[in-house]
Amino acid sequence: MKKFLGALLALSLAGGLSGCYKMRSSAGGGQTEFNRPRIVNSNDIAVPDGYRIESIARELTFPTGIAFDGRGRAYVVEAGYSYGEVWTTPRLLRIEKDGTTSIVAEGGKNGPWTGVTFYKGNFYVAEGGELDGGRILKITPEGDISPLVDGLPSKGDHHTNGPAVGLDGMLYFGVGVATNSGVVGEDNFQFGWARRYPDFHDIPCRDVKLKGLNYETKDFLDPASKEKVGTGAFSPFGRKTGPGEVIKGAVPCNGAVMRVSLEGGPPELVAWGFRNPFGLAFSPEGKLFATDNSYDERGSRPVFGAGDLLWEVKEGQWYGWPDFHGETALDEHDHYKPARKEKPGLVFSEPPGRPPKPAAVFAVHSSSDGLDFSRNSGFGFKGEAFVAQFGDEAPTTGKVLAPVGFKVVRVNVKTGSVEEFAVNKGKTNGPASKLKKGGLERPIAARFNADGTALYIVDFGVLLHDEEGAHPSTATGVVWRITKKEPGR
Repeated sequence: MKKFLGALLALSLAGGLSGCYKMRSSAGGGQTEFNRPRIVNSNDIAVPDGYRIESIARELTFPTGIAFDGRGRAYVVEAGYSYGEVWTTPRLLRIEKDGTTSIVAEGGKNGPWTGVTFYKGNFYVAEGGELDGGRILKITPEGDISPLVDGLPSKGDHHTNGPAVGLDGMLYFGVGVATNSGVVGEDNFQFGWARRYPDFHDIPCRDVKLKGLNYETKDFLDPASKEKVGTGAFSPFGRKTGPGEVIKGAVPCNGAVMRVSLEGGPPELVAWGFRNPFGLAFSPEGKLFATDNSYDERGSRPVFGAGDLLWEVKEGQWYGWPDFHGETALDEHDHYKPARKEKPGLVFSEPPGRPPKPAAVFAVHSSSDGLDFSRNSGFGFKGEAFVAQFGDEAPTTGKVLAPVGFKVVRVNVKTGSVEEFAVNKGKTNGPASKLKKGGLERPIAARFNADGTALYIVDFGVLLHDEEGAHPSTATGVVWRITKKEPGR
């Protein structure tokens, strides 16, 4: 506990909990200008001595995941959707030796496709489901698509993620929460979905009892109205909850890791209480780990200073959302209190359990996403996790005084230590577009090839942010490859 609180203190100091912080404007990585074309230059990226990085595919549109077939060929998925309400076609592409791509399969208008894995001759893709709900898709090498699971509750802020196949032969995947911290509010209308689906809200995995806290806002469903409306947790916009009210749980649900047979069928709950379990990976020992995008300082129930988390996922465990960050309750001290606002009150009158200690705590707003484990001592750092950090989305998610993330880090999951592995060169951190160089933009996935000799980094591309929201740029995504240098070179 002391170590975790110490990490929070360090994050607080780094974030500038001072008058200076309150007075200064946000300076996030996406708060910049971008003029095409995107420059791609591996010499602008620092990697440890003895390693080299190179680009193997360029001009991708919103790439999010990578996998390798039985012959070792690389395949990448393009999301088909980006924050900013930009819709394209989700695709599974094969990366050819010359860096060109070939289309294997295309989806409809229900992105984002957020990840892919290959297992026993077929691809499995997580379809985010922004319009029609999430699905897990089976895609044959010939491009035939069939759903293993559909109707997942992922029309909100966060989507269906993963997937990864376990030693039990089951397919594991995550579903993020609809909201930032349990309450539908103004921020969800800015995302777009709350107007499309005004009755949509978070679904708990088990029955939960509420304190009955309600949050008043403008009636965003009726712009002409001058009346305010109250909204409770796990409820549609404009519906209040009462003290002791029980919200019925269901599966599938939000903020959960679930699994399904490769033959299809109803999903099974593995664990819940996550906010957005984006990356899933099994360690060499067969333990399941998940990255968890933590709270933002936005919406009706904003939370300040919550770093992203890495969890070891254990069956039946509750991981704390929406009342805890790691082991710490949000009302336990003033760390999570936004400036000039109240400290977040707890939603549950009876918490479903006590969360365990995270395996690691990442920087606030780093958006720590896709991960994989080194399994080859020849590559190095065997047993450590490599995590792609997409980077902050300030000012939408909260203020930062300097860019956070935009790099690849490695994590010793036994000690919780986090070290940079691939990061843009320069005196300051940030995406290539802000630094006006040709390095990393927004790393979103990290995956080793089958023999573990190369680490592939999926770089989503340019995504700018301002007070109006997100502004993604098509055809700016890149896939990078990191390998050990040959002796003497």
